[in-house]
Amino acid sequence: MATTTTPTETVDAVVIGAGFAGIYMVHKLNELGLMVRGFEAGDGVGGTWFWNRYPGARCDVISMEYAYTFSPELIEEWTWTERYPAQPEILRYLNFAADRLGVKPHFQFSTRVVSAWFDDDANQWEIILDDGSVTRAKYFITAVGCLSTSMTPDFPGLSDYAGEVYHTADWPADGVDFAGKRVGVIGTGSSGVQVIPLVAQQAAHLTVFQRTPAFSLACGNRPLTEQELQDFKDNIDDHKIRSRASGTGQYTDTLECNALDHTPERRHAVYEERWDRHRAIDLIACYPDLFASREANETIAEFFRGKIRATVTDPGLAEKLSPRTYPLGAKRITLDTNYFETYNRDDVDLVSLREQPLHTFTTTGIRAGDADYDLDAVVLATGFDAITGPLLKIDIRGVGGRTLQDKWADGPTTYLGVAVDEFPNMFMLTGPGSPNVLTNVVCAIEQHVEWTGDFIRDLEKRGAARVAPVAADAQKWTADAVELADGTLYPEGESWYTGVNIPGKPRVIMSYVGGLDVYRQICDDVAADDYRGFAVS
Repeated sequence: MATTTTPTETVDAVVIGAGFAGIYMVHKLNELGLMVRGFEAGDGVGGTWFWNRYPGARCDVISMEYAYTFSPELIEEWTWTERYPAQPEILRYLNFAADRLGVKPHFQFSTRVVSAWFDDDANQWEIILDDGSVTRAKYFITAVGCLSTSMTPDFPGLSDYAGEVYHTADWPADGVDFAGKRVGVIGTGSSGVQVIPLVAQQAAHLTVFQRTPAFSLACGNRPLTEQELQDFKDNIDDHKIRSRASGTGQYTDTLECNALDHTPERRHAVYEERWDRHRAIDLIACYPDLFASREANETIAEFFRGKIRATVTDPGLAEKLSPRTYPLGAKRITLDTNYFETYNRDDVDLVSLREQPLHTFTTTGIRAGDADYDLDAVVLATGFDAITGPLLKIDIRGVGGRTLQDKWADGPTTYLGVAVDEFPNMFMLTGPGSPNVLTNVVCAIEQHVEWTGDFIRDLEKRGAARVAPVAADAQKWTADAVELADGTLYPEGESWYTGVNIPGKPRVIMSYVGGLDVYRQICDDVAADDYRGFAVS
């Protein structure tokens, strides 16, 4: 299918998104000598770190590990300041990397892709932009990110509310002053636990509306020492080897015995030692059975709940803040700074929406349970339509005009999480069916970009016009990935991992759970076997 609009530009490849994935993909295509155009809705690079600038926004991966490893110059010339980097520092890093790699001139910013249609006859993608212009390209590559489409639930009466409303994923660039205001925050996921302590420091009174309590770990953030920085740079090759050999892109020492093999006293001592490391991976991966056995998982879940009880002085409030409906890790483990301590303040209240359902917004606030809460401002920390959401908001049409929305009506089917049958010459970076959010995503991005770049180089050498997965191979990959996930505790989490936060979205784990190391080997084997599972013409 194609429009009759005359293209304003014809290039070899189009890349959507200017975050970690888009920056590296454009650089890689430039290295191949291809003419590439990138499109980004924001007015600069950064991706999710461009938009998520709410107070307290911080990465949950150690800064030195949350960075590109492919370029010695980027490693040597950049110096991180904190163990867990805040949003402004990550954004500065991405601007530095984009400038150092010279990719910014290849991007058109403040431009949103409305649709992408495959032209069967020309073997090209027709990319239609929000200003009506058209770009044609042989290759269409999505680097849209997994957490870039924000989710605002259809709260009754929200449009009637007369106060200020902010979403953590679209925070005003100039910030917000909550001084002297009654503020409500809805949501206690990763964004919520980060923003709540800082809003509490400003507001006259804060009311937190909790939908599902979070397992959260104090991040213990601090400045990095000169010795740490130098040691990391001196041992970067070892870091690359270890991170690529790990299942999550973050190496840790998993014990050889199961959690249930240790006495409660020994197990508790292990958890305490891991807690002081301030890394979620060191806890959830310390025993091999923690994410395969609900009984084993309960031992570490109760350890986390004990930390909540030790921090929150009101026992009843501590219990409301303690997760009991899902296994630890089946929803994202959050990292925080003084999150639970915030509930000891006299000017902070918690409303459990499981006990007091949110009925409606009023003109002056929120009605939940049998109470009205007058609020001057509301912060929606309500998360994202994750992984597939950013792709499905674009009108993507493959062979014969088949829409991606229709293709994925019962859940996403992909081959390796990289490509979709019936959608030729289209590659997804960290797409559904890949390890994506279950890893240090920068490691996953580097693997995807390098593998995709190598494949495109091979296709160009062959003089290939068209490539797409074989349908049977895509169906098998998807079915095997689902079966693999069913052997874990992930399906028990009511989270964006499985799409249950979006009404009507098919419930399925959208990530490959077998580990980035295993996945990398599978992709390498596919490439070595003449890109098995792809039809090239």
